[in-house]
Amino acid sequence: MSSITYEDFAKVELRVGKIIQAEPFPKARKPAYKLWIDFGKEIGTKKTSAQITDLYQLDELMGKKVIAVTNFPAKQIADFMSEVLVLGVATEAGAVSLLQIDHDVPLGNRVY
Repeated sequence: MSSITYEDFAKVELRVGKIIQAEPFPKARKPAYKLWIDFGKEIGTKKTSAQITDLYQLDELMGKKVIAVTNFPAKQIADFMSEVLVLGVATEAGAVSLLQIDHDVPLGNRVY
């Protein structure tokens, strides 16, 4: 594994957001959901697609606080523009478990 400097890490904007809308994404190549995530007043609501269908049902995603990279360029995925990258960890079976916040923190706060 190669090392990076703190300055390299500081370029990646990891922020706290709350999922406010979730829908199926049938046009995605792999099973996925469309997510709308609120990052607070400064950033607003951003969209993303997430391959998290193995561990999450749509109704349980509402209100979850997650961590996302907010300064990647937007990426077209099928007919949907993904604006952020939600972070997760693969289980041994290959499903994705979202990184989440345990305590109440303001939306949009940066992860350091």
